[in-house]
Amino acid sequence: MPLALLALAIGAFGIGTTEFVIMGLLPEVAGDFGVSIPTAGFLVTGYALGVMFGAPLMTVFGTKISRKRMLMLLMVLFIAGNLLSALAPAFGVMLAGRVIASLAHGAFFGIGSVVAADLVAPDKKAGAIAMMFTGLTVANVVGVPLGTLVGQSVGWRVTFGIVAALGVVGLVGIAKLVPDLPKPEGVHLRHELAAFKNAQVLLAMAMTVLGFGGVFAAITYIAPMMTHVAGFADGSVTWLLVLFGLGMVGGNLIGGKYADRALMPMLYVSLGALAVVLALFTLTAHNKVLAAVTIALIGALGFATVPPLQKRVLDQAHGAPTLASAVNIGAFNLGNALSAWLGGLVIAGGLGYTAPNWVGAILAAAALVLAVLSAALERRESAPSAVVAGAVPAERQSAVHR
Repeated sequence: MPLALLALAIGAFGIGTTEFVIMGLLPEVAGDFGVSIPTAGFLVTGYALGVMFGAPLMTVFGTKISRKRMLMLLMVLFIAGNLLSALAPAFGVMLAGRVIASLAHGAFFGIGSVVAADLVAPDKKAGAIAMMFTGLTVANVVGVPLGTLVGQSVGWRVTFGIVAALGVVGLVGIAKLVPDLPKPEGVHLRHELAAFKNAQVLLAMAMTVLGFGGVFAAITYIAPMMTHVAGFADGSVTWLLVLFGLGMVGGNLIGGKYADRALMPMLYVSLGALAVVLALFTLTAHNKVLAAVTIALIGALGFATVPPLQKRVLDQAHGAPTLASAVNIGAFNLGNALSAWLGGLVIAGGLGYTAPNWVGAILAAAALVLAVLSAALERRESAPSAVVAGAVPAERQSAVHR
């Protein structure tokens, strides 16, 4: 794998850290600004919305310049947003900083996926994408716990200052290591938009929403589930999330490796197993050891879907994949928001803290159904050409007999 992937992974590490570290620092931020915890929660919601809407907007903006230059501009945006958050004199200013940083998220991973795939041979594309996403998964194991610890010990502003410094490292790495690949000739915004007319692209994005949504239906409510059902102490939740992050790292690498060999079978296995494990979590959540093992498996199986889903979008976008790739990153965040909302509904309905696991299992199973449907449609689309190719010899043979 080329060193350029390391630069992309460093950028992904910084982005992953800033996305999730705020969840562990909400009480400190709320206390400093004199706002309630629900109000401070807008720092999470605002970031997620920024990713969803920023991914296509920033990618469209970047169609006029090279992908390397766009990646560098996105890192500058990321650095500025985190510096603004670190220095914010008021809550509204910090919220603005979070939104500015989020605008870089979707486009960075979308464009970065295309660049990573272009850097390697065709049979290594999913592995290259997985290598970049390793930065995001490692952030959940190292960056988020350390950032939370620093923020609680020294101050949350220091955490965001460190994240901004990570952005500087990523920017320098991209400038030095990522080659300035030429833009494909003849590819314009209308070609990028045309990819969304392809049913296979839309099906892949729907699989992204449902499949990864299944993961976050359970993980969003992991704290009350583990403390009230499994019996863990409040302080154990951080380490359970580290276990989830370790599973993400392993699953991401395995998903990238095997997606290059057999993409659709990899999706069948990971989505099917994810649905089963999420359903079983309603039982294993009552036992500390089994719950911990299940959390790691959810992380592994959930992120094993990421490289194949992202590569599926790139493959089906036919020569103009940049916008579709970025929008698919937004689809991950849409799945997170949708599943968190549905999980909250079943808890509010009195079904208990384990009920979101059933929601996740149903979402993952629905994604598996879409994967099977997508493959069936692909086979049907390729069948007519085979029939036509075989029709002429048959007619000739019939004419000879006459």
